[in-house]
Amino acid sequence: MPGISNTIERFIKSMIDMAEDRTIEIQRNELAEKFDCAPSQINYVLTTRFTPYKGYYIESRRGGGGYIKIIKVGIDENEDINTIILDTIGESITKNKAYHIIDGLLEEDFISSRERDIINAAIGDRALSKENATTRNELRADILKNILLILVK
Repeated sequence: MPGISNTIERFIKSMIDMAEDRTIEIQRNELAEKFDCAPSQINYVLTTRFTPYKGYYIESRRGGGGYIKIIKVGIDENEDINTIILDTIGESITKNKAYHIIDGLLEEDFISSRERDIINAAIGDRALSKENATTRNELRADILKNILLILVK
């Protein structure tokens, strides 16, 4: 059901954009009723489209309709961005997760589309083709962390 997933994603993002502190609290069941879908569809959208790699933190509590708090982490917030970068990327990262982080930075207007393209080229499988799969993801993480740490200075 990509159609309903896209609609739910757009709705949640518009709520976050309207929220002064970029934080919203919703109930899974109420959202499912609004879109006439199962609560599992809401879970699917949250787990695939609102991930830390895309700049979102989610707090979830079961019971009472499934309370969910979604926080959009912006580059301009007071949190230590260096720590966020290091914790989110970790020691190893897949190409897709790395691309999600980079797309999130572009979405926040922290980097330009040209910078995104350059970073994607530097961490892509083609640039790292001489490495085996395990070391490729470790090298990708190191390269991405170093580039982003320089950008946030």
